[in-house]
Amino acid sequence: MAESFVYMPESVRLAREIALDQGVDVPSNGACAVLTFLAKAVKARTVVAIGAGPGVTGLALFSGMTSDGVLTVIDRDSEWLGEARTAFTEAGIMPGRFRLIAGVARNVMLKLSDAAYDLVLIGGDKLEYVEYVAQAVRLLRPGGLVVMSDVLWHNLVADPRCDDDEAYIIREALQVVQADDGFTSLIIPLGEGLLAAVKS
Repeated sequence: MAESFVYMPESVRLAREIALDQGVDVPSNGACAVLTFLAKAVKARTVVAIGAGPGVTGLALFSGMTSDGVLTVIDRDSEWLGEARTAFTEAGIMPGRFRLIAGVARNVMLKLSDAAYDLVLIGGDKLEYVEYVAQAVRLLRPGGLVVMSDVLWHNLVADPRCDDDEAYIIREALQVVQADDGFTSLIIPLGEGLLAAVKS
């Protein structure tokens, strides 16, 4: 019921269906709804998304961003960036509203401006989540949101017996946010789980 409570806009639904038909993992309908809701809640105009995928998360964010909002997407895989560009263009999003940057996210983030972003979405390489969180703290304006995807990761993160590298690093990243008094945070158990934390 929670997953299907909100149906995403047609552009997001179509992008998800195409990706699923191709066997690509994409956020669930409920997780996409969360991204749209959070972008709308903070009136997001400047957003950074780590990990392009086939453009589904970007479209979900655009659905909640302001009409002049700009999305910066970082991915080391130029093929995924091309998929995202196609999805955005087919959804009618003007090229001036998105920046697609090919590169290692932790290096690219170092070049972005301090306190200039309303929302930072952490995805991509889970083994670098801790580094992404550290950069997000710098990039966010006061009142901005960091959102971390896949924080429950196939129910492995909550299992203390699981010592897979991804689960271990996700736990570590969650602990970093939890221990930071500058964040007020919660985990939203939709899809593979999202952490949302607002910066004081």
